[in-house]
Amino acid sequence: MSVNAQQHTLKHCIRATGVGLHTGKQVNLLLRPGTPDSGIVFKRSDLDYKFSVKAHAMNVGNTTMATSLTDGRNELSTIEHLMAAFAGLGIDNAEVEVDAAELPIMDGSAAPFVFLIQSAGIVAQNAPKKFLVMREPVRVGDESAYAELQPYDGFALKYTLDYDHPVFALHDHTAEVDFCTTAFIKEISRARTFGFLADYEKLKDLNLAQGGSLDNAVVVDDSRILNEEGLRVRDEFAKHKLLDALGDLYLLGFSLLGRFHGYRSGHSINNALLRKVLANPSSFDVICYESDCAVPPAYQRKITTLV
Repeated sequence: MSVNAQQHTLKHCIRATGVGLHTGKQVNLLLRPGTPDSGIVFKRSDLDYKFSVKAHAMNVGNTTMATSLTDGRNELSTIEHLMAAFAGLGIDNAEVEVDAAELPIMDGSAAPFVFLIQSAGIVAQNAPKKFLVMREPVRVGDESAYAELQPYDGFALKYTLDYDHPVFALHDHTAEVDFCTTAFIKEISRARTFGFLADYEKLKDLNLAQGGSLDNAVVVDDSRILNEEGLRVRDEFAKHKLLDALGDLYLLGFSLLGRFHGYRSGHSINNALLRKVLANPSSFDVICYESDCAVPPAYQRKITTLV
């Protein structure tokens, strides 16, 4: 079996510390290697019982402003940026442990998580990698906001923003990437979350977004971007929505072969799309590849260590 046709995990454990977006408190993060076929599993160490939830669309709870996983008693929020990093780097199995109800926001993008994963190292495992292949189109939403997945011999994402705001009128509303030709780390991982100053102030009054700042989000007032450095790339707003979608899509539990298009969609619509896919088995197949040359170019990676 070839390396790219195999599952992957972390080579070593690695730790990081950051701030929770909503609580504003320090969050300690630990990433561990996972066993073959275990998937991505999230754990909380701050509760008086064992909180352990697999990253899967059917385990998603609250989707207001972020994607949360639930065990029916408690939730763990803001998993999408780390999930995007796992997806972009091809990590199939890992354990994630935090001592809070949310992951650290870091700089508002997936780049710090990419750095952590690369620092820990990536190894191939002696188990076949599984791909979810779209066979039929699936769509949720309406004309005002929707998300859809279509069959495609590769992996591609497209997102379209539509904000009636002078700042957004100056920047690209649509971002589109095809993982056959686009490098996740360079083109997507650095796109930061964004928000409006007026909303931020309202959230503060509700005792939310206590950890939000210009260090971990692009903040827009009525007429301009408040961050002194501006945007990292011209289409950073739309690219971040692609990053969010990538993290949400990885909750299917497999690497995806298909084409995603979101129009004004968020975490709620993204999760509704995944649930509709999973509720219609005729819309997809789950397959493995026997050789490297058979793996689509979107998932060709250079990983040499085998465990």
